[in-house]
Amino acid sequence: MPRLVFLAASGEDFVDALRRAWDRGDVVVPIDPRLPPWSVRDLLERFGTAPIEPGDALVVATSGSTGEPKGVVLTHDAVRWAADATNAAVAVDPASDTWLVQLPLAHVGGLGVVTRALLSGTPMTFDPDDAFATLTSAVPTQLERTDHSRFRAVLVGGSADWRRDRGANVVRTYGLTESYGGVVYDGTPLPGVDVRVVDGEVQLRCGSLLRCYADGTVPLLDGWLLTGDDGEWDGERLTVHGRRGDVIVTGGEKVWPEAVERVLRGVDGIAEVAVVGRSDDEWGHVVTAIVVPSGDPPTLDELRDAVSASLPRWCAPRRLELRDTLPTTALGKVRRSLL
Repeated sequence: MPRLVFLAASGEDFVDALRRAWDRGDVVVPIDPRLPPWSVRDLLERFGTAPIEPGDALVVATSGSTGEPKGVVLTHDAVRWAADATNAAVAVDPASDTWLVQLPLAHVGGLGVVTRALLSGTPMTFDPDDAFATLTSAVPTQLERTDHSRFRAVLVGGSADWRRDRGANVVRTYGLTESYGGVVYDGTPLPGVDVRVVDGEVQLRCGSLLRCYADGTVPLLDGWLLTGDDGEWDGERLTVHGRRGDVIVTGGEKVWPEAVERVLRGVDGIAEVAVVGRSDDEWGHVVTAIVVPSGDPPTLDELRDAVSASLPRWCAPRRLELRDTLPTTALGKVRRSLL
């Protein structure tokens, strides 16, 4: 039987240790070295009893943006399927391409880059200034702060919205830890990926899905992953609105926070923004903008006018809260549960 091996996920040393563990037939649990000791102990306790089997490759923690992270058990077949699908989608050539690894390796955003490179024999680098790097994965905040125009392709996941017009080299991806990263690119499923929407919930079926969670539960229904995301599918293109639990019902109308945030990111005076629903006796919940200002903060009226110009009036915030920072995960996702 394979053993569970917990590895600090950072840099080239991690990649070497991952290779050695897989050569021995062990299952790797990447641990974010930035976690406090109590959090590491918690992961060791909860993931250390994962029901691993021959053929398993990884136990990867979900982002935990809406609660405690789950351990996702992924097989070697699933990891290879994901690597092959992505490498084919962006036409990776090991002779001319190099992957830049710039996301945390304890999450699929960074770990997926490593396994794509390893399984295809494509060079990888951890140096952001490496002139040979042609491909990378990023989160939206990195697109805001750094020029990514030199790359042939940039895969962007997470809450994949950005303030600036994206370049032609930027691909918006949709996926979860449970699918080992993005399996829908710019709304179009990769070859071999099936999509459906049942009662408003996005469901996926493909070769990169998890085998089970670390607690032994299997979140699959007849091979379909129930994502917990709300969206629309027209048979060709997928539109994802956001997490089903994030929707705000105000005065009987549904408001998706990500749509409102997308508009507000373009308002002057906003460095960061999150939208949540606050309880209200009259409306049930009211749309509330939580803003980290840059310079002079905008007024509530300015926010309402901006949102009303492109979304239904009921989506406009009725409250404004100012903060110094927003709580986020390692991949930059806002932790709404802490707001």
